[in-house]
Amino acid sequence: MNAPRVMIAAPASGQGKTTVAVGLMAALAQRGLAVGAAKVGPDYIDPGYHALATGRPSRNLDPFLTTPETALGLLHRAALVPTAADVTVVEGVMGLFDGRLAHDGFASSAHLAALSRTPVVLVVDVSHTSRTVGALVHGLATFDPGVHVGGVVLNKTGSPRHADEARRAVESLGLPVVGVIGRDVGLHVPSRHLGLVPAAEQDGAAQTLDHIAEAVSAHVELDAVLAIARSAPALPGGAWTPQDALATCDAAARPTADDPREDAPVIAVSGGRAFTFRYPETVELLEAAGARVEIFDPVRDTALPPGTSALYLGGGFPEVHAKALSHNLSLLRDVRDAVTAGLPTVAECAGLLYLCRELDGHAMAGALDARAGMHPRLTLGYREATLERDSVIGSAGTAVRGHEFHRTRTDPEAGRDAAWRFTSPAGAGVREGFAVDPAGTGRASLVASYLHTHWAGSPAVATHLTDAARTWAASGRGSDLAAQSAAGATRHRLAAEPALMAVAPDPSPERAAVPAQSAHDLDHHGDRELDGTLVDLAVNVRVSEPPAWLAAHLRDAVSGLAAYPDPSAATRALARHHGVDPGEVLLTNGADEAFTLVARSGLTGRPLVVHPQFTEPEAALRRAGLDVERLLLRADTGFRLPAAPLADSGHDLVVIGNPTNPTGALHPRRAVAALRGPGRRVLVDEAFMDAVPGEAESMLTGQRPEGVIVVRSLTKTWGLAGLRIGYVVADAPVIAALRACAQQWPVNHLALVAAEAVTSPAAVAEQARAAQELQRRCAHLVTQLTRLGVRTAPTAAPFVLAQLGYGVRDALRGNGFAVRRGDTFPGLDGSWARIAARDELTTDAFVTALTRLRTRSVA
Repeated sequence: MNAPRVMIAAPASGQGKTTVAVGLMAALAQRGLAVGAAKVGPDYIDPGYHALATGRPSRNLDPFLTTPETALGLLHRAALVPTAADVTVVEGVMGLFDGRLAHDGFASSAHLAALSRTPVVLVVDVSHTSRTVGALVHGLATFDPGVHVGGVVLNKTGSPRHADEARRAVESLGLPVVGVIGRDVGLHVPSRHLGLVPAAEQDGAAQTLDHIAEAVSAHVELDAVLAIARSAPALPGGAWTPQDALATCDAAARPTADDPREDAPVIAVSGGRAFTFRYPETVELLEAAGARVEIFDPVRDTALPPGTSALYLGGGFPEVHAKALSHNLSLLRDVRDAVTAGLPTVAECAGLLYLCRELDGHAMAGALDARAGMHPRLTLGYREATLERDSVIGSAGTAVRGHEFHRTRTDPEAGRDAAWRFTSPAGAGVREGFAVDPAGTGRASLVASYLHTHWAGSPAVATHLTDAARTWAASGRGSDLAAQSAAGATRHRLAAEPALMAVAPDPSPERAAVPAQSAHDLDHHGDRELDGTLVDLAVNVRVSEPPAWLAAHLRDAVSGLAAYPDPSAATRALARHHGVDPGEVLLTNGADEAFTLVARSGLTGRPLVVHPQFTEPEAALRRAGLDVERLLLRADTGFRLPAAPLADSGHDLVVIGNPTNPTGALHPRRAVAALRGPGRRVLVDEAFMDAVPGEAESMLTGQRPEGVIVVRSLTKTWGLAGLRIGYVVADAPVIAALRACAQQWPVNHLALVAAEAVTSPAAVAEQARAAQELQRRCAHLVTQLTRLGVRTAPTAAPFVLAQLGYGVRDALRGNGFAVRRGDTFPGLDGSWARIAARDELTTDAFVTALTRLRTRSVA
């Protein structure tokens, strides 16, 4: 078969091959080419990005988990299904020659490249070398004559001179450099304890991919890569098909996905963001064996699919989403009841954790008498194993090959009836997993373990599980599950009824300045809602930790802590970013220090605060001994400013948020500017303006009006709340007055380094993408709440003000979620809560908990 193809490989892990491979796939697809995708080795996460980039399933090519011939067949399938690809991009694994230990590179990228006669493009991180890269590439290109290196991409170059030096070294070997990517391009994908964050878990994955594709298009010669791919000789062998695979292990005629039997058993397969690990061949083989596969989401779905006759729980990150999973009590109960009744069930890794009694202290299904939790040691490697007892996936002694990759443990580690006995040198004799017969059927109906198997290498598993599902369906025992599913659907319908929690009528305050009252706790902030066990929807920091590049930058800056902090560079960087004079910028120890400086500076004697809004400005003014008046805005107008709200009110300072915390209202720039008057300044809290796409309505967009003081925060978007970094932009005399009240060295060295770093072009582009992602998250939250009949305020911020009802906040705490109480904000009462917009999975888990509370109120 003539199949243009190229493998993207590297000298070692961490060189950037995943980013370049995915970027190439996306860039070529954006050209209108049909792009096939494949991944060497057992990795599940990278293929998720491949599929997002190409719109096609990515195939894992692993000669150990399958066979060399099957791996070739799957590469054929990647190039043919669903249509013939114009080019197929194969992403390598680890270093080019790194494969199964003690087996001379078996199952390595080089093994697959030689086996399939696929040319290689090397991605080399040159950040800590220059000319030496020539020697490195020479060794890689000549180590195995069967591997053809067709070109090189130089990654993380530091300067044009650095890039030229490395390029000359490589080209002296007769190899073309087909791409040069600088360190400042800012290419990265979020990662965590087991590698990259799966694409399906990122709301902004598509946007991140667009950015990577754009960068790769700009820095890699796509035509040169295509020429290398088209130089590949004919691909040996033929395409793998599930029908042919089943024919090798089962001669019985079976219906196919194109010709399904009416009585096809339903096999429920876990999906969603917590269960993202599944080889596409698993579903293809089940369908070819005669099953109807139904994907369900253990976070969102309240019951198993109707007619479920078998269950497959694949891999993923339940340890990350344990809180969200634990709140879906209805589905957990259905799964427990079904599995303990004997429903044929296969659970791999994440599925094992989901079936335990608890995971990191969070209640799970409880179908297995075991607990699970995170462990400091990573378990990783290939395994050969045999089934310990007869089960729904085969008879005792059946041999398989698999892979383990996890950082959790179960207690006990294996039950009395273990699923597998490892036979390979690594772990030989170890008994692993659980194979149990809870309903006394005579064979294990539940097989749960950490072992991931590639069913293309063990296709008989699909036939055994499908046969067990057909037997279950014929026995009539599935009727109880059908009834449970119907009950779950009824619960879901009831939950969708309009709001039933009692709410207060709109207080409809007058649009006039009123004396500030002390009934509200102005010092209450979102972090007080947390206790370490609750899902955090109360604090508006976007990420739980700074991006990896920023964290590394801060670590490198620690060596400068011996010197007193100098704000000059950071001040100039922020001034350039906003197009103002450095004398109009003052860095502060968080936005709250800015409010304190304004209160102490003598700039105001009669301030007015527009509410509901962040309470710290008023608290700072009151601590300075000032009398504060309030302008209360109404919920029925979306907490918007009324026309001509002040006239000649006599106030010399008006404080307003934009977008406002907690309402999310984004006031028009002209309306905010109109709050000025003779002798009256306006202080605008723009702490969340960088979460607004394009920073629409910011007072810093274009020419800042005279008499406007803008306060900004850098802590929310960049995960820097612990560093306390903010700044003020105002007329130079105002900045001078504020600086005169500040303490010596108010901003620490690391905060200053961060402030400068986040104004770089790559960081600004990342911030823009984050703003788009936050808007999508917020829209999803609003949509879900609206479906429940919950009143929400129009929002442009990364949070939603919702009128959940009295007592709901406390009830949500009992169900594991923390939201920000509303009654500490002037103008709101206890029926309101502010909810931070998180990823869709967390939002859906929250809505599931809220739905359950509301359903209970129906009953």
